[in-house]
Amino acid sequence: MIQAVTEPTVTATAPLSDITDWARGSGLEIVMLLTGAVLLTRLATWIGNRVTSRIDVQSTQDRVVRTEAAKHRHAVAQVITWVALVLVYSLTAVLVLQRFGVPVTGFVAPATLVGVALGLGAQRVVQDMLAGFFLIAERQYGFGDLVRLYVSGGPGTGSLGTVEEVTLRITRLRTSSGEVVTTPNGQIVQVINLSRDWARAVIDVPIPATADVTTVSDLLNRVGVEAYTDEVLHDLLLDAPSVMGVESLDLDEYRIRVVARTQPGRQFEVGRTLRARISTALKREGITVSADLDTATPSAT
Repeated sequence: MIQAVTEPTVTATAPLSDITDWARGSGLEIVMLLTGAVLLTRLATWIGNRVTSRIDVQSTQDRVVRTEAAKHRHAVAQVITWVALVLVYSLTAVLVLQRFGVPVTGFVAPATLVGVALGLGAQRVVQDMLAGFFLIAERQYGFGDLVRLYVSGGPGTGSLGTVEEVTLRITRLRTSSGEVVTTPNGQIVQVINLSRDWARAVIDVPIPATADVTTVSDLLNRVGVEAYTDEVLHDLLLDAPSVMGVESLDLDEYRIRVVARTQPGRQFEVGRTLRARISTALKREGITVSADLDTATPSAT
């Protein structure tokens, strides 16, 4: 009598059941964690944008320029938003690894070695973040400031532009030609803030040697008084432009310096307007100036 031999059948019920259980448990938690991270980052970005927008509206309403406190608050809001995003992403990454069954505590020893290795290579990143912290804490500049940054190994003229973004790692400038300059904070060796508290437009007026110094000085004083009483320039000037006197002497001409204290960051605009007014006034009096009438390097404190 021949008995039928039954072969054992292998089913995939158990593995499929395990995958289904994991998907319903840890898999669902991972999806929720990623979704929550995306929502939190968007919420943090939205709150940061709302705060900075409200700061901008309050600082520019009924004011010609932003106050120093508003600039600092804007920069701090940007930094806090950036730190919040980094914390959310880092915490989410750790929680997702735990859901995948990866023992996070097992990374302590390797992480120490990796941390030492990265520490040697990431010194610049740490340096940038520490420098950024002190830039914000010391209020060296803020959002909207007109600054010139000198970096180690960079051009001798530095980078001149308006601060558009400040984080713990980088500072982003917008130049007058529209270029965006991103500078790591750790490489900044000197900062010249041209829009702190007040600024100064300096104009050296070349006058022919045949012209009378007293007459020209009185004319320039009248131009300064008229500029200060102008409706547009009055809000930009802190006081009437003053004539400092003869700055230099040449064979065929001498230069008289005119100085105007302006609102921070508005010295270039005031300088251009004063040059036009001075040229018109001198021409009206029959005094011809050379074509190199220009402002000296604007300054600020």
